[in-house]
Amino acid sequence: MRRNKTMRYDARGAIGAAASIVLLGLLVTSAPAQTSVLGNVDLCNGRDRSSPEPQIRGCSELIKSEADNAKVLAIAYNNRGNAYTRQGQYDLAIQDFDKSINLDPNYAKPLNNRGVAYKRQNHLELAIKDFDAAINLDPRYADAFLNRAEIREQQGDISGALKDFDQAISLQPDIKGGWNERCWARTINNDVQRALADCNEAIRAEPNVAAGFDSRGLIYLKSGQWDSAIIDFNSALRLDPKLPTALYGRGLAKLKKGETASGQSDIAAARALKRDIEAEYAHYGVD
Repeated sequence: MRRNKTMRYDARGAIGAAASIVLLGLLVTSAPAQTSVLGNVDLCNGRDRSSPEPQIRGCSELIKSEADNAKVLAIAYNNRGNAYTRQGQYDLAIQDFDKSINLDPNYAKPLNNRGVAYKRQNHLELAIKDFDAAINLDPRYADAFLNRAEIREQQGDISGALKDFDQAISLQPDIKGGWNERCWARTINNDVQRALADCNEAIRAEPNVAAGFDSRGLIYLKSGQWDSAIIDFNSALRLDPKLPTALYGRGLAKLKKGETASGQSDIAAARALKRDIEAEYAHYGVD
């Protein structure tokens, strides 16, 4: 059992930015054709983030025009797979990542990105295998360590998750979500002081993301610091008004303070958003 972390992993860009494609102007002769190819390169690299469609269109055009260029094709399939993942079309994404991997078996990105797609489908063992393979190819791939850590935490392997969080943060100290994720894992592991330091760093790095305040609120709740917990849960809910963990945590803190009606109202709102929220909090060691 685990806290719903979809928002944070979307916010932190777990799939990663599209890889840079080699300039293809050298491969064409006329200026209009060169302009068209370069435009598709920009689109395939994710220049237009208004929706996934421009990236899909640009990559599809490159795939048609560069059928003999294996490296370009590998990157284009990977980038189109990213766009399909953003759309929630995970089967199409996985097909593109498969093609990218077959074209360039030493290219770590599509392995990591396919792992993300598998995770979204809840195929956790397949996802772990892909993150393992991406790390084997690129031992400095911080995103792959962070993604693997999340699955290990979901599977109850907190020790393994913490090792991966440590590695990800060591490789990339400014990695989005990393400090908060480690804070949460340390909180569940009752490593309160180090968890608090991680949460403080997460809030400093991303003050407009609810997750850091939500995590620190749990630390204060587990420590019996009801007022501090309520302040942090309030901050989380200002940023994400329908965050069930923050509503439930604030409700418990209010009940502990004797604010019965308000506390019960928060708990009811949290249960309406997530039916198993009470069991989830019990798993975190809060009754």
